[in-house]
Amino acid sequence: MIAKVIVDVPSSQTDRTFDYEIPAEWDGVIQPGMRVVVPFGPRQIQGFVVEVVAESSHAKTKPIQDVLDVLPVLTDELLAIGDWLAEHTLCFKLSAYQLMVPAALRTKVKKEVVLLAKRDHLPSALQVYFEQNDRIEWSELMKQDKSKVKDVSQAIKAGLLEVHYQVEEKGKTKTERYIRLNENQPSLEEIPARAVKQHELLRYVQNVDKPISVSVLLKDMQTTRQTVTTLIKKGFLEEFEQEVYRDPLAGIEFARTEPLKLTEKQQNVISPILDSLDQKSHKTFLLHGVTGSGKTEVYLQAIDHALKQGREAIVLVPEIALTPQMVQRFKGRFGSKVAVLHSGLSMGEKYDEWRKIKRKEVQVVVGARSAIFAPFTNIGIIIIDEEHETSYKQEENPRYHAKDVAIFRGEFHQSPVILGSATPSLESYARAKKDVYHLLPLTERVHNRAMPHVEVVDMREELRQGNRSMFSMTLFEKLKDRVEKGEQSVLFLNRRGYSTFVMCRDCGYVATCEHCDISLTYHRSHHALKCHYCGHEEKMPETCDSCGSEHIRFFGSGTQKVEEELARVLPQARVIRMDIDTTRRKGAHEKLLSAFGRGEADILLGTQMIAKGLDFPKITLVGVLAADSMLHIPDFRSAERTFQLMEQVSGRAGRHDLEGEVIIQSYTPDHYSIELVKTHEYEPFFQMEMTHRKAGLYPPYVFMVLINISHPEITKVITVSEKIVAFLKRELSEATIVLGPVASPLARIKDRYRYQCMIKYRNEPELRQTLREIQQHFIREINQGQLQVSIDLHPYLFS
Repeated sequence: MIAKVIVDVPSSQTDRTFDYEIPAEWDGVIQPGMRVVVPFGPRQIQGFVVEVVAESSHAKTKPIQDVLDVLPVLTDELLAIGDWLAEHTLCFKLSAYQLMVPAALRTKVKKEVVLLAKRDHLPSALQVYFEQNDRIEWSELMKQDKSKVKDVSQAIKAGLLEVHYQVEEKGKTKTERYIRLNENQPSLEEIPARAVKQHELLRYVQNVDKPISVSVLLKDMQTTRQTVTTLIKKGFLEEFEQEVYRDPLAGIEFARTEPLKLTEKQQNVISPILDSLDQKSHKTFLLHGVTGSGKTEVYLQAIDHALKQGREAIVLVPEIALTPQMVQRFKGRFGSKVAVLHSGLSMGEKYDEWRKIKRKEVQVVVGARSAIFAPFTNIGIIIIDEEHETSYKQEENPRYHAKDVAIFRGEFHQSPVILGSATPSLESYARAKKDVYHLLPLTERVHNRAMPHVEVVDMREELRQGNRSMFSMTLFEKLKDRVEKGEQSVLFLNRRGYSTFVMCRDCGYVATCEHCDISLTYHRSHHALKCHYCGHEEKMPETCDSCGSEHIRFFGSGTQKVEEELARVLPQARVIRMDIDTTRRKGAHEKLLSAFGRGEADILLGTQMIAKGLDFPKITLVGVLAADSMLHIPDFRSAERTFQLMEQVSGRAGRHDLEGEVIIQSYTPDHYSIELVKTHEYEPFFQMEMTHRKAGLYPPYVFMVLINISHPEITKVITVSEKIVAFLKRELSEATIVLGPVASPLARIKDRYRYQCMIKYRNEPELRQTLREIQQHFIREINQGQLQVSIDLHPYLFS
């Protein structure tokens, strides 16, 4: 038999299958989705088996050297997704496959075969390996006899053995000492009558009737290690090591919740979803539910319906909004059936969660973008909450969007996909208007609670009245009022750090990064200037580098500065600050939010991470300090993002019995994206924004492609950019618009000059082929590492 293998060499020449002979002893063992070691030129490298065929078209093939997995790490469906991703994002197949394998398996691993049952239950050929120990190294087994792979594979499928991957860096498999009854027990007379603790302990273990952790046993029996050791020595008990999962949520209590009675509106929304589940038909639903309308309860009950059918569910939430609250709701309803996947977990924790999914020990995955690749084989429903969030798009290769992968998997499993949002992306809403998606409106809050009252304060007027503070008089008075009443407030600012930039008042010099064309941000805690792009850091200058003046001042305000100002003007207020700087440490999110939930602070001050998913009963005031900060970014989506963010933030107020109020401070209060937040109306905003998009020829009226070219030499960047644009104009149809080349908005990052060009098209059959040719043409220079050409087929970032 022949295995078709994609080898671990990410280049265009090797982005195809290579044929390798399957040695006779591994016949029937090697399957698509396994990783193998193969000879490739003078070296041995890893690869993914994508197909097994009877014969090769090549006269001579080399044999596979080693098998890395006894069971496939990628299912047939995930292999198909990998091929589809390679085609749709113009990446290598290898990159797509690696995306779906946990990082722990991509590092250096040592494999062990572990005995799960009694030794005499194994085939006689394998019993010999487990005479001394209940585990043996894979390499040891292979050294002695490669033909044992087939026996091991069958024993694993029968549940007698298991392969453990010991990750030789961080993610080692975690084990604990366990106790079980010894089969050949001596007579009870061996234990003296006065050894009461030994008798009690033995009875306890007999009643439990399954292995029990030593730590649990000692705790439950209020006894010492000595008692256990004595019973082991006498031959009543035997001790062994057993692998345990690392639990990223250990120590957190999740109160069980019961399904709530749905309102009439929620019932109207869930019915078509349940119909789709019952008919096993794929439909994409856009659930447009205002903040506080009870979308989460709809998700929970739809998932429950899928689980009762014996199917599985994937729930995606934005990375920064993977709030403990969202995880709590799912854990509270489905308990141990839930696995959690996000970037805050350690490598080992991610690996354990992935294995729970793979072994079918859980039926629900809650996670960020990459959780869409969870290795489920019977998906009943996929939910993407806050579907408009840009964090669902990966900004490095493969540049996929989780929404597209969700719809691909929904079609594969014939299951519904739900896209939920209070402020859907224009593209999704336009598709729902054209019946490509099915629109499910949920336009009222639960129990008809009022949407919060929104007031927009014109900061230009405040300046005219001599108020130079970052708080308008209205916001300050209301903050003071809430502190006195014992209610809570949320202050939102889209900037971390102390101030946005440092400028000399005499000559206008702005401190910029020496490696990037971007101003440095001042951070008070280290009294240093930092670049948020490359990480460069330097001391805060005493005098201007350009003219020597001492009049060097901070401009703009970040979260640190706001926190300091709050302490000055409202000293009685207790403030919790949440931004990247305060939430770097593991579990910091949960700690800060739990403290706020317990009422240990009056004001929660933060960046985007507090804009969504928070649900606290005592929040009655939300203040937005600089609503325009995103409006003036050179991006056609800036108005959409401003509206979405304002609407999300204001949705944190008045979600329970107390009424909510929102104060938005702005220097452009009459802009429609800020004006329309007052009425919480999405439809008028959608119509207005669509008019602008049509006039400027932007999505959803056209598709876009962004090509970024970077190199340490500016002349090289310009030459390559001009060649690419000339080629595109020559190859693509006249109806397609090619713009550029121009310098990128951030013209230099990490000492690399950056240029870009853009393609706008409605229908361009030659597009992918043309872009592939560009990749091929510059491949040698790209491989040498100096030139970078990145192609984004659906760009969300234009910097």
